[in-house]
Amino acid sequence: MPAIRAHDLEQFRNIQRLAYRCAQTIAGELKPGISEKATAALMKTWLQDHGVQDWFHQPFAWFGPRTAFKGFDGLRHLGGFNLAFYPGKTRLEEGMPFILDCAPTIGAYTADIGYSGALGANPLVERLLDDLMAHRQLIVQLVKQRRPLAEVSQAVDRLCAEQGTLPRHKAYPFEVLAHRVEKLGERQRGPSIARFGVRNLYTLTRNALLTGRRQGWSPLWSSNARSDHAPTPGLWAVEPHLGWRGVGAKFEELLVVTADDAYWLDDDLPHVRRWQRRGLSTPQVAA
Repeated sequence: MPAIRAHDLEQFRNIQRLAYRCAQTIAGELKPGISEKATAALMKTWLQDHGVQDWFHQPFAWFGPRTAFKGFDGLRHLGGFNLAFYPGKTRLEEGMPFILDCAPTIGAYTADIGYSGALGANPLVERLLDDLMAHRQLIVQLVKQRRPLAEVSQAVDRLCAEQGTLPRHKAYPFEVLAHRVEKLGERQRGPSIARFGVRNLYTLTRNALLTGRRQGWSPLWSSNARSDHAPTPGLWAVEPHLGWRGVGAKFEELLVVTADDAYWLDDDLPHVRRWQRRGLSTPQVAA
């Protein structure tokens, strides 16, 4: 598998920063009474105003207990069979947690990000955001060691248990901790189905059914047997999602995996800056 060119990494970094700018901007505009659906629409408009013409998926917003994915069941969300996953009528209240998630595409480049916070003070959200720092450190540490991806995800599960949290990313389709992100073709846009972009879905499906199966790897990274293989070079959108006492928080960002190394594409992201402002030191996490 050829190495990712520096130019391509820069383009992926640019779209990821744009996605986080969108989430931060809209989060700063949230007021009591706004619905998830209206919030997702604001994000979509903001991204389109900044040049986005296509998507891996259009924006999602979850408020209150829905941030912990209460009642969500991954596979039943595929194709829109369970609408619980999609932005709904839940309205934001003071102190309520929120998660904003978007995956815009510009040209050949896609990012997939998650941004967590609360409208006002919420100590449960603050605790979960602090806990996520150890997950970010653990994931890259184990991938650098070339541990099988299933083992990395299982280590995340164990860390959740040690922290007293639940790995709510297991409520995503196929219980994924992460999924592949690929450079797309030359077309600038494509249609969407159930809020997911066809170009990105086609690329992911092609990898799942053809390239990955032939080469012995999966583009869907989970704790299950399908991910019991060495880290596959490329870009992975990684999203540890923690739940605690009916509240959820996560980050999602791109991890670069090479033949012999791994690193986060960008360290200048909101959750990283937050840890720095709080003076939190990166813990040494046991594998």
